[in-house]
Amino acid sequence: MATVLERPVARDARPHGISDAEWKTRVDLAAFYRMAAIHDYDDFLYTHITARVPGPDQHFLINPFGLTFDEITASSLVKVDLDGNIIGDSEYGINYAGYVIHSAIHAVRDDAHWIAHFHTRDGMGASAHADGLLPISQRALYIIPRLGYHDYEGVALNLDERERLQADLGDKQFLLLRNHGTLALGKTPGSAWAAIYSLEEACSVQVAALAGGRANVLIAPEEAQQEAIRQMTTRPAAAIAAQGAKSHDQLAWEAVLRTVQRKLPGFDT
Repeated sequence: MATVLERPVARDARPHGISDAEWKTRVDLAAFYRMAAIHDYDDFLYTHITARVPGPDQHFLINPFGLTFDEITASSLVKVDLDGNIIGDSEYGINYAGYVIHSAIHAVRDDAHWIAHFHTRDGMGASAHADGLLPISQRALYIIPRLGYHDYEGVALNLDERERLQADLGDKQFLLLRNHGTLALGKTPGSAWAAIYSLEEACSVQVAALAGGRANVLIAPEEAQQEAIRQMTTRPAAAIAAQGAKSHDQLAWEAVLRTVQRKLPGFDT
């Protein structure tokens, strides 16, 4: 059977019935997948990033199960509703565990337009640490006040787990799924990418530091922790606004698009 990738859609075309707003979201989500592949955040076929489709319907886009992250295009993404029904035509199904996790969050968080969930080695390693994410790096200090934890319940195939996912995430932006992986969300693709990148890098720093033994790891002093949090949550935003520059999220996303266009072009087909 021919795949979507064997019959690409022209760059200035899109499948029938897709609005301008949805197409832009599709292009950005395909770029998000390819940027994750560039950073080795993918897990063959087994993890997922979603984006809410603009409009009144509670639909979201997810990767087609069977394509690797570096193969995903705007037109190959699958649109589903909160009940897991595929909307429109698709040659592919979806990862059911991905549907369970992402539908839980899209259903209750109006600000969760973009959600990334990964199974990286370091992310899983940090998620399995009894103390969780430790305050040993600047990235960790920024994340910790916004981080929730969800205990492992097995593969996320049971719909009733969604209630506990929702409760454990609460109003936070980051989630460590114990013995499982990382999750971050954002209102824009730039904010979601910056969030999951920061969480993954914080986990990598922790795994590297703990390689020397827990006793040799320095915890940042409490006063310095609070000052770093204050600096990272107030001063950068004020500086950007004073200079009249683009927001951090805009700058981050433009950098993502340039990188993907240079290293893995073709996502916008």
